[in-house]
Amino acid sequence: VLLLLPLLVSLQLIHVACVCAGHNASRDVVTLVKSVLFHRRNPLHFHFITDTVAHRILSALFQSWMVPSVHVSFYDADELKSEVSWIPNKHYSGIYGLMKLTLTKALPADLSKVIVLDTDITFATDIAELWGIFRKFTDKQVIGLVENQSDWYLGNLWKNHKPWPALGRGFNTGVILLYLERLRRIGWEQTWRLTAERELMSMLSTSLADQDIFNAFIKQNPVLVHQLPCFWNVQLSDHTRSEQCYTEVSDLKVIHWNSPKKLRVKNKHVEFFRNLYLTFLEYDGNLLRRELFGCPSQASPGSVQLQTALEQLDEDDQCYDFRRERLTVHRVHLYFLQYEYTPVEDSTDITLVAQLSMDRLQMLEAICKHWEGPISLALYMSDAEAQQFLRYAQASEVLKNRKNVGYHVVYKEGQFYPVNLVRNVALKNANTPYVFLTDVDFLPMYGLYDYLRKSVVQLDMAHTKKALVVPAFETLRYRLSFPKSKAELLSMLDMGTLYTFRYHVWPKGHAPTNYAKWRTATTPYRVEWEADFEPYVVVRRDCPEYDQRFVGFGWNKVSHVMELDAQEFDLMVLPNAFMIHMPHAPSFDISKFRSSSGYRNCLNTLKDEFHQDLSRKYGSAALKYLTAQRNI
Repeated sequence: VLLLLPLLVSLQLIHVACVCAGHNASRDVVTLVKSVLFHRRNPLHFHFITDTVAHRILSALFQSWMVPSVHVSFYDADELKSEVSWIPNKHYSGIYGLMKLTLTKALPADLSKVIVLDTDITFATDIAELWGIFRKFTDKQVIGLVENQSDWYLGNLWKNHKPWPALGRGFNTGVILLYLERLRRIGWEQTWRLTAERELMSMLSTSLADQDIFNAFIKQNPVLVHQLPCFWNVQLSDHTRSEQCYTEVSDLKVIHWNSPKKLRVKNKHVEFFRNLYLTFLEYDGNLLRRELFGCPSQASPGSVQLQTALEQLDEDDQCYDFRRERLTVHRVHLYFLQYEYTPVEDSTDITLVAQLSMDRLQMLEAICKHWEGPISLALYMSDAEAQQFLRYAQASEVLKNRKNVGYHVVYKEGQFYPVNLVRNVALKNANTPYVFLTDVDFLPMYGLYDYLRKSVVQLDMAHTKKALVVPAFETLRYRLSFPKSKAELLSMLDMGTLYTFRYHVWPKGHAPTNYAKWRTATTPYRVEWEADFEPYVVVRRDCPEYDQRFVGFGWNKVSHVMELDAQEFDLMVLPNAFMIHMPHAPSFDISKFRSSSGYRNCLNTLKDEFHQDLSRKYGSAALKYLTAQRNI
């Protein structure tokens, strides 16, 4: 039994609760979770009290992260607001800074203990050590806290400074051990309310949100608190005694960035703390999918299905790597930056949908200047690259001022660029009735957003199946005086400043657009599908998704247009719309396509299988695609 005891302790399920609201807090909590997962040896159950934004982001993230032995539950913060909305609070955390008071009500009634963490916490040790402190509680103790390391509750920070009542220096609530079972037994919900009501008669509002009320409660009931060693919550706000919590930085257990200055806070060891934080900020989250040693796998149904599918693949198949890539589950962080969108009243709104990687980042400002409507962008990046993108976006005046752009990070994994999976992430997270499916290296003409919305009405897209084709052109010049009208574009075309897109390397891709007809067209005209046609189109948001078997270079858009045609979408070319492709270095995937016969052979195999699947799905309507393929 003694030999098995360490294993039994390591298998114990640890419960962790966090309040998380908004886009920024959702990013912060990921870094906290990474630091916990990195050190942990136990199964974990995270309990998130969230607003609708954080719930959408974190549920998608954990579902796609698929970390073994990790459970996640969500609780609607809106349902708890009435419990605390009556409390005036001056703290920048707003109403969410009071939510921890409601945990006995919010969390399941059979949950007896929980560790409660702020989102600005970084772990430097195994969280099981902190969980183990519950065993040191006396029979009466219900809450474990670290002493506050600033002088706030001493009331001597400035003249007439009057803090809420606290025991000595008071306690910081960034890290809490809550004995929920005992709190319920002493009538916590009523007790904290009475405490808050009494103190608010003289204090009028809280300054530090829930922390003030917890401290006023402890002042009246000191026997109920278990004081934790201060290295369990080293508070890095200015003017704290945090440096007295450790003799060596290796003694640290938990770092708390509890200053609005965050990483710019003053501390003689701040460089060490910052580097530790940045390590987890940029750490590859895929590496945290490891199984726990000695812990029976608690795989989700999704991961079981994935493992079954992987086992069915033939490793001797020359196209094994392509087939395996299709089964790869990529972590997805939706709405990586602040996002705000108000639907328009006439139901004609259109989202520009595109995908990109780090090497196309420079296109974002120009696209935002050319397209004022909503944008949904999926970015294929590593964890470290996502942080570079964040810094880039925060430094850009253009991007900072655009709140109607949804940035969705798809984290890198595997050897191929999963271009259609990334496109689908952007497509599925568009919030308008219509979408403009484009590539990030194209600039739409000025005014295209308004023109397309009018075309949606003119062509009755709400009641008909149409795909509106936006003719594509290109320039070989990095600096281009962008045409302000169709007439100006035609003039540049005649002078050789512009060309029809890919006319010299892949004419079949856009020839069916019929550029000769477009030159003089004044009304939309219908074109027939032809083999290898891959126009950029406006369609309803509920259009077919892109086929994810196509990764890297080749056939990723062609297959999508084929399915639109199989579903009997009419391809309508718009006479006064255009977009221009800007020059850039060739992608790594096109280089692989050109240099590897194996790559090209596998692409042909995937094409054949796609044709067969299309025939099974659409029957005789898909026969023309097989005929067209044989004639190529």
